[in-house]
Amino acid sequence: MDVSARRAAFRKLHESGCFVIPNPWDAGSARYLERLGFKALATTSSGFAFSCGLPDAEWAVPCDLMLHHIAELVAAVDLPVNADFQAGYGERPEDVAESVRLCVESGVSGLSIEDRSGDRGKPLYDFPLALERLKAAREAIDVSKAGVMLTARAECFLVDHPDPLNEAVKRLQAYAELGADVLYAPGLKHRWEIETVVAAVSPKPVNVLMHADFGLRVADLATMGVRRISVGSSLARAAWTGFIHAAKLIAEAGSFAGFEGLVSGQELNEFFRKV
Repeated sequence: MDVSARRAAFRKLHESGCFVIPNPWDAGSARYLERLGFKALATTSSGFAFSCGLPDAEWAVPCDLMLHHIAELVAAVDLPVNADFQAGYGERPEDVAESVRLCVESGVSGLSIEDRSGDRGKPLYDFPLALERLKAAREAIDVSKAGVMLTARAECFLVDHPDPLNEAVKRLQAYAELGADVLYAPGLKHRWEIETVVAAVSPKPVNVLMHADFGLRVADLATMGVRRISVGSSLARAAWTGFIHAAKLIAEAGSFAGFEGLVSGQELNEFFRKV
């Protein structure tokens, strides 16, 4: 499937129903998810950062390294790929626009821009600046005429905001008016929070992050009107959990019990031979 066809397919997925867009952290995990039948994938900035031995932060994973990673995943599969593009790699709107232009050139079908500043004293960008930054991202995509979907993220739940739901709703509604195609407030856990956000930005599609087992299944989220479900770094952390458990058993107990039930090398070889 060529890039334009992937982008058209990605947009079509957002028109109705509910789909899961899992987050691989490298080419191998991307190809495995593709073979499982998922219709689209999304990168995970944290999952990739951890694989590089780095924290999940724009200062730790520079834009050129992230762009290389995104392009590698786009090339690894025949599916639409949405880029977790942090806060757009630039504080000034014009810098965000240039970074977004480069991200579009990687072949992505969508990308997300968050409004978290990274400043511990003021973790969210001031509302007017957040709007200008998103507007710049929207204009950069429109100039490209590539049909890339823009996801706007309100990070209120992830920065310990005193009133995260109301602030997220205010920001997401404004982002929708600026032309965001998908709205996303990572950190929603409860049914009433999710339903509130979905209703507030309807009919625009909403992405919900399921980074833990909150007792909700895909069917439950679909009933609430959620269009897209991502898992962030959860699959990468699941892999790290197994690795850490097995490594600690060797280091601390001299035991190899952490290898119980592992997938065989032969099975993985056969899988990747067929990809």
